Amino acid sequence: MKTPYKNIYSLMKLNRFVVLTVVITAALTCIVSLILVIQLHKEMVHNAFVVNTDGHIIPLKLVSQQENLEVEIQAHLELFHTYFYNIDASNYDKNLDKALWLGDSTVDALYRQKKADGVYNRLLQYSLLQRVLKIESRIDIQQEPYRFETTTIFEINRGSIVDVYELITTGNLIHVDRNFPNNTHGFLITNFFENKLKKLETYGDRKE
Repeated sequence: MKTPYKNIYSLMKLNRFVVLTVVITAALTCIVSLILVIQLHKEMVHNAFVVNTDGHIIPLKLVSQQENLEVEIQAHLELFHTYFYNIDASNYDKNLDKALWLGDSTVDALYRQKKADGVYNRLLQYSLLQRVLKIESRIDIQQEPYRFETTTIFEINRGSIVDVYELITTGNLIHVDRNFPNNTHGFLITNFFENKLKKLETYGDRKE
């Protein structure tokens, strides 16, 4: 008795079904594995783990980078404005050099403009003391570049005469590589501009 042969088209359909099943199963397995790896990575990034004396794993919540972002930006802005505006005849060269590391060409352009206008020559000639009294910054950290507006109150001591000024500056901040000791916070000031300068008639217990 002859052995009956199956139709070749039926065999091909069966083989195609098997191949498709294997491919789809493999694809689903890869997708599920990828999702699990991503979830595990996120969990590892935002958590640290320790093992207690009983051998149990205890998760430790790390401080979110977003929570630190505002603190780092505030510190960067305070450092820059202190270097750039807290100057006298003995330290202005050193302080301005440090300030230029914290900003881009717009900061350098402002420095060169002040130098061309004779601001630093008058500082030397009359032994002026420019001292920062207060720095307050308002920042928007919703998206980069981060917009800021800083109010700096400083005094200029001319010996027997002390004048107090309020300066409002604006600009943006972008992330850059940290550079110790020149740029410890890893930000760069861009689009820096001195918007408004006014003399204060009174400040604290002082009265002009």
